[in-house]
Amino acid sequence: MRMNKHVFLLFVLALWSAAASHAQQNVSFREGNVVSPQVNEDHSVTFRLRAPKAGSVWVWGDWEADRGLGQMRRGADSVWTYTTPALPSEMYTYRFVVDGVAGLDPSNPFTRRDVGNVFSIFFVSGGCADYYQVRRVPHGTVSARWYPSEQLGLTRRLSVYTPPCYESNPDKRYPVLYLLHGSGGDENAWVELGNVARIMDNLIAEGKAEPMIVVMPNGNSSKEAAPGETSENLAYKPSMTNLIPGSYKNGRYEMAFPEIVAFIDNHYRTIPDKAHRALAGLSMGGFHTLYISVNHPDSFDYVGLFSAGLDMSSVDMSQPAYHDLDGKLQALQAAGYKLFWIAIGNEDFLYQANRDFCRRLDGLKFGYEYHESTRGHLWSNWRQYLLLFASRLFK
Repeated sequence: MRMNKHVFLLFVLALWSAAASHAQQNVSFREGNVVSPQVNEDHSVTFRLRAPKAGSVWVWGDWEADRGLGQMRRGADSVWTYTTPALPSEMYTYRFVVDGVAGLDPSNPFTRRDVGNVFSIFFVSGGCADYYQVRRVPHGTVSARWYPSEQLGLTRRLSVYTPPCYESNPDKRYPVLYLLHGSGGDENAWVELGNVARIMDNLIAEGKAEPMIVVMPNGNSSKEAAPGETSENLAYKPSMTNLIPGSYKNGRYEMAFPEIVAFIDNHYRTIPDKAHRALAGLSMGGFHTLYISVNHPDSFDYVGLFSAGLDMSSVDMSQPAYHDLDGKLQALQAAGYKLFWIAIGNEDFLYQANRDFCRRLDGLKFGYEYHESTRGHLWSNWRQYLLLFASRLFK
């Protein structure tokens, strides 16, 4: 039997309407009028979760007060609530733990991935977090670029920030900061967790930092790019770098680093000399920064170690990249540099290793600046270190 044309159109419209109605579920992430998180005027933060069948609910975050743990209380409406003490200005990550199972805040659509975990986020303004948020200032551009690495045998990806004036002033050349991530990170880490583009936009707008290019490579030397964005696709899941075969502290990345510098100099309007290059990294990236700088002493005038992974106990110091560190430090000193900056938190598990390294530098009469903050091995420290370090560059 042939369907009447008008009946057919009505049938199609009904299917479309049902599909559209179903699709709306994907954009409705909130339950009723639950507001969470709520940043209060006194900088305390209130969390809420509707969980009528839950037996216990906690909020677990990366703030210092109460070690980031808060036991939520059930209200008469089955909404669980907890309010923190006043928190310092920062970007914070958190999750809810419902009957022992950790998950995201269903009322908050804003998240970040850190290694293999995904967290909800919020900002407490009135201090450093003002630099981590979008303001009405000129904005730079972040690009994902692929470059060929002959030494590592891969085409690899890196992230590049160009300052707001880069595209509008085609004759101007710029200094470059090479910024390295830690174990478990990738070329997206400093962009997403470090808020690099926002930090640089805001520092440059206030005249606190020189306009510069920021290059964020992938430090996992056996991988092409971030998990899920390589030719392995979803078979490559986030992992700490020491668990990735062929990637961890074997010296290959450090020795191949000039390929990255050459690619940037050939594809961007850089000032291609030592005086206009800086290198810094956090944790594993701090380890990389140390050994890249000492193996290539004529490449960088500014070096920054952020909570650097300087515990050498598991490193094969006979590898060419790691051999004769004292001699290489003396060669770097002879080549000259403008700033060698070391920062560490006083509760960091790498604190003693960094202090021991400072004593090693003292014995060599190697000049450096030391910055000690509170707390431990946290993105809140690394973002704040970047604020301090970037404002010192290329003056």
